[in-house]
Amino acid sequence: MSAYALRTAVALAAGAALCLSAPLASASDRDTPVQGVKISSAANAATRAIAEKEPLAAIAAATVCGTGYELYNAEPLPDLNTRQGTLFTYDNGGLGPGNSECAILDNNTASAKWMKIQLCENKATSPRCDVDQGNYSDYAGPVFMNNCPTVTALMKTTSGSSSYIINAVRGSFCD
Repeated sequence: MSAYALRTAVALAAGAALCLSAPLASASDRDTPVQGVKISSAANAATRAIAEKEPLAAIAAATVCGTGYELYNAEPLPDLNTRQGTLFTYDNGGLGPGNSECAILDNNTASAKWMKIQLCENKATSPRCDVDQGNYSDYAGPVFMNNCPTVTALMKTTSGSSSYIINAVRGSFCD
């Protein structure tokens, strides 16, 4: 079985497990499911559109983050027209500094690239950071952080390359 087929099978199985074990939603729930993906009420229309168009990718990334996370942001990078990766950010539904974020940089190219995903707490001095970097054909991450973090997503052909395919800093992710 190819790596792509295996990843798709895992994503389908995880998505099915999430759907079977998820409690019934009530009007007081923060998240709004879109094709099996829990979406934060703070998610924008572009994030919802990506989840609707690519639910398996959104479910797979959420599965890597673990239970209790909702899709907060999904962004094609470097932009929609020249998409080389997708930045997925999930939150655990908390508010303010108690909110925990998870981020994944999905590789949308046909080959392995040097990638880095980093979440750093939003502090002026000595912020804590969680970083994952290396050569990946699927995704970089997950990384986790609380305290309204900023996320940095980088991609280039090799670690020694001087030019970036993706060079994005986003945040702060706080409701």
